[in-house]
Amino acid sequence: MTVLSVHVESVLAKGASAGAPEAQAAFVEAGVARTEDRSAISEAKPVASESKPSISEIKPVVSEPKPVISEIKPAISESKIATDPMVDECTRIGKKLGSVTIKHCLAVHLTDTGERSVRGQAILIKEYPPLLEQRKPIARVLLIGGMHGDEYASVSVVFKWMQTLDKYHSGLFHWHVSPLMNPDGLLLSSPSARLNARGVDLNRNMPTPDWYKNTGVYWHQTGNDPRRNPGVEPLSEPESRWLYEEIRTFKPDAIISVHAPYGLLDYDGPPVAPGKMGSLRLKRLGAFPGSLGNFAGKQHDIPVITVELASAGSMPAAQDISKMWMDLVRWLRYNIPKDVTMKGYGAFDETTQMLLASPRLNEKEKAEIAAMPVISGQHDSMVEIKGSVGEE
Repeated sequence: MTVLSVHVESVLAKGASAGAPEAQAAFVEAGVARTEDRSAISEAKPVASESKPSISEIKPVVSEPKPVISEIKPAISESKIATDPMVDECTRIGKKLGSVTIKHCLAVHLTDTGERSVRGQAILIKEYPPLLEQRKPIARVLLIGGMHGDEYASVSVVFKWMQTLDKYHSGLFHWHVSPLMNPDGLLLSSPSARLNARGVDLNRNMPTPDWYKNTGVYWHQTGNDPRRNPGVEPLSEPESRWLYEEIRTFKPDAIISVHAPYGLLDYDGPPVAPGKMGSLRLKRLGAFPGSLGNFAGKQHDIPVITVELASAGSMPAAQDISKMWMDLVRWLRYNIPKDVTMKGYGAFDETTQMLLASPRLNEKEKAEIAAMPVISGQHDSMVEIKGSVGEE
């Protein structure tokens, strides 16, 4: 029995489980101001008063000293760093990223999911729950960053958006936010790596029905590029298993995954795609075997917006970060197709069972793949961006 079989059988055994807002706060979270109350405009742009980060802000900073543990009040003892996963990870993040200090990370109050990376680091999350005394949320939204550990900006921008939610969460949506899905890739590799600690691309390890049939072909076409290693089987990695379980149990009506560095929006799912977010414009990358967009968007009709920032190592301007956020929440508010996503969840376990029942490649089929010509100089055979091929 494979790792996937054991995992999914244990999962399946557990079973499967908007009108106009009443308060101005909804317009703040949605990034939309009432025409009759122009004072709300300043609230909808909380980053305006902040200084813009510099180009080098997100890269490891040498010349600018980081806050030491003793500077954070109340002081954190060395024993607490060793025993508290959130403190330990925030300390590592603050030392790695110039745009996210230790104090900033701690102030977000991330919680431990209980799941661990290959090298034992915690996968952390923050919930922005319904505010039922104010309104019933119109949708559940999952926001993740850092699926690829060398895309520094994807982590930092999610932290910036969490600062906005910390100030202005109105209950319009029920959010789950994980700013760093691949902690080993960012924090324990030198230099930081796209892949996890076992050398697997987590965005090729999700259980799409075509995984056994097509991942070998796809990877061979890249020349067996290590940066696109899909793993030995779907959900072979603890980080992708966490994501699978999070989607299955939280049942998001939309998923936002932040990447870099192609400066565009990708989209998979049933409704009309967002045309833009801030300076980013829609340009579809295609669906790859084992990718999150293929798994959630194509197979389960859960809208997946892939935000491809323009640089992996430099932050966007503060104004653009705010504009991306307002455009995102406005699109979510008016385009979440809950009837479609709920139908998709009805087939969630059925699709997984189809994957488990799908035949593995035999030796003859493996030999046929090996005999296929490698597409020289092309990383992904489905899309070409800026003279090289997008890797999502």
